[in-house]
Amino acid sequence: MVPATLRSLASPAMPVVVHPDPDALARDAAVRIVAALSAVGDPRANLGLAGGSTPRRTYEELTRITFDWARVDLWLSDERWVPHDDARSNGAMVERVLTSRITAPLHRPAFDDGADPHRVAADYERLLHGIIPDGRPDVVLLGMGADGHTASLFPRTAALDERTRWYVANRLPDSGEWRLTSTFPLLLSAHHLFVLVTGEAKAATLRAVLEGEPGRYPAQRLADAGDRVTWLVDGAAASQLSTVRMERAT
Repeated sequence: MVPATLRSLASPAMPVVVHPDPDALARDAAVRIVAALSAVGDPRANLGLAGGSTPRRTYEELTRITFDWARVDLWLSDERWVPHDDARSNGAMVERVLTSRITAPLHRPAFDDGADPHRVAADYERLLHGIIPDGRPDVVLLGMGADGHTASLFPRTAALDERTRWYVANRLPDSGEWRLTSTFPLLLSAHHLFVLVTGEAKAATLRAVLEGEPGRYPAQRLADAGDRVTWLVDGAAASQLSTVRMERAT
C-alpha cells in the first residue's frame, strides 16, 4: 500500500505521510533514512537518533537494509540522565537494537552520578561539533509525546528558550528529572528531520500540533524547518486530522 501524503493547509510545505500501521511506518522510515544518508556527498554522514518504542521498530528495519554503516556517525537527539546500562536509557536501547548489529559508531553522552549534567551536555556538544563539521546534521529522527514534546524539549522547560547552544541539560518541572537534549538551533538546521508518531493516544495532540493555533506545543516549532521536516504517522495517530488535503507519496 502506497502511503498517502497529507499537506497541512496551515503549512503546505511540511509533508505528513500516513501509513496503515506502525510496521509499515517503520519500513518506510528506514528506507527514507538510508536514502537521505546515501545522498550525503561527504565521506562521512551523521544520524541523530531518538528513543521510544516507535523509533525502535525503525531501528530494527534499518538493520535489514544493506548499507555502508561504517561511514555514519550515530548520536542521540536526547538522553535520560541515567547510567548507560539503565533500562530507561535511549542509548542502551539503540545499542541493543541497532548498533549491536551494524558497524556504525554510536556516540553517547557520558554519565556519572557525581557529574554535573550541564557540564556533560557541554562536553557532548563539543563532540557533536566534531562529527557535524558544517553545523547542520545530515538526518535527525524524532518522536512526539502526548504532551507535544519532541526530543527532551518539554513544555515549560528552560531549553525551549535556548538560542545558541546545540545540546543542554533540561530539568523536567513535574518530576525534577534531568534530561540531556538537542535544542531547536541544532534540530532546525538539519538537512532532514523525520518525526515518527503512532497510536490513537497521540491523535488529539497531533491534530493540535499540525492544525491548531501555533505556540502551544514544543513540537509545533519543527514547522520552522519547512519541507526539511517530514511527519511519518500511522492511521491511528492521524485519525483526528481534518484540515489537510490528500496527496500520493512520491
